[in-house]
Amino acid sequence: MTALAEPVIPAAIPRILRLANLSPAERDALMIRRAPDMGRHVEQARPIVEAVRGEGDRALVRFAEQFDGVRMSREQLKVAPQDFAGAHRNVPHEVVEAISMAADHIRLVHERQRPATLDMVEVRPGVLAGDRHVPIDSVACYVPRGKGAFPSVALMTAIPAVVAGVKKVVIVTPPGPDGHCDPATLVAARLAGVEDICLAGGAQAVAAVAFGTESVPHCVRIVGPGSPWVGAAMTLCSEYIEPGPPAGPSEAVVFADDTADVGRVALDLLIEAEHGDDSTVFLVTWNNEFAEAVAEAVSGHLENLSRERRHYARAALGANGGLVIAGDAGDAIDFVNAFAPEHLQIASRRPRAWLDAISNAGEILLGQDAPFSMANYMIGVNAVLPTGGKAASRSALGVMDFLKRQSIAELTPAGHDTLAPATRILADYEGFDAHALAISARRHPS
Repeated sequence: MTALAEPVIPAAIPRILRLANLSPAERDALMIRRAPDMGRHVEQARPIVEAVRGEGDRALVRFAEQFDGVRMSREQLKVAPQDFAGAHRNVPHEVVEAISMAADHIRLVHERQRPATLDMVEVRPGVLAGDRHVPIDSVACYVPRGKGAFPSVALMTAIPAVVAGVKKVVIVTPPGPDGHCDPATLVAARLAGVEDICLAGGAQAVAAVAFGTESVPHCVRIVGPGSPWVGAAMTLCSEYIEPGPPAGPSEAVVFADDTADVGRVALDLLIEAEHGDDSTVFLVTWNNEFAEAVAEAVSGHLENLSRERRHYARAALGANGGLVIAGDAGDAIDFVNAFAPEHLQIASRRPRAWLDAISNAGEILLGQDAPFSMANYMIGVNAVLPTGGKAASRSALGVMDFLKRQSIAELTPAGHDTLAPATRILADYEGFDAHALAISARRHPS
């Protein structure tokens, strides 16, 4: 599978961009994320999806060796109950405690999102209308493993589903080099309330839960971040499984006013920047001297990162992003809303003063004591967020992603008679004879 082409990184990192010096086309270009060619990935994923659909577990075992370099048996595709107990012994105590704390916070935040099961309003005497919220039947939570192990993703995807009341929650995640599941992910899964874990990754994992195999149950929805091949498989399987919010390459914006601290801004810019060379990170301010001071501080911090993370951060703050100097505060706000970032931090001593002006962001962190890293793991807000500008119309993953809203109505005889004349008038006007007949004949049958 082909990786993205190397980004062309400017010599000066981070690059400084003055909006007043950019043409409308150049400004629009800043809104474009560095994304893979999904058409190419869809074509590459298509035979994988079809193989899993036709061969089931046999294809999953074959692809585990082909793509993950792991020889597995069919029996290993599903995590055994005894593996959970072993996982707790193999994960350092302090890591288990951190996962447990994060799980508690995520559960508390998401329990507050759950709406009333039945919510009705009396629109007229005897006329009740409203909504009923019921959980979907099943969901697959995809937990990636390409650049490491991510128990936090297991928490962020599974806990809202469990809180919503989904009866069948399945975690799918690639096998490790030993053919087993990452032990910290098993700890997170059990704390989330999930013990159904299948070892498959990439396009083959999506196909497995879309169609079902001998070991992997069919699910009606799949959520979670993944590689371009995961996204491509979601596209190919969308008639059989509903994909959750889009989760592409990481992106962040730090909006800084005149009260922001240079050192903290520089540190926070690097958090999402280190995810990959397809990440995009911007500082937005209207103070030239502040931006230049941040650039100097970022350059110093880059030397403290590993070679790989330094390369990623240089791309995110160079070819893909940078430090944006707006004409004024209004211009800076306009840039944020146009970019619609996955993550946004308002770096200010009075962050709430700016909050109402922000309409497009997947996540908004108020002040400089709430860095992106804490939100990604520990605060309790969900870290699975819309990317690629989709924050203009999509929300963070939450309990509502696992609920269906049904319209509910109830009429008394008096309520029926109140609405009958107007209903019959509209039915006659639109030419629906049976609609009108059902009203006129109901109280006066022939």
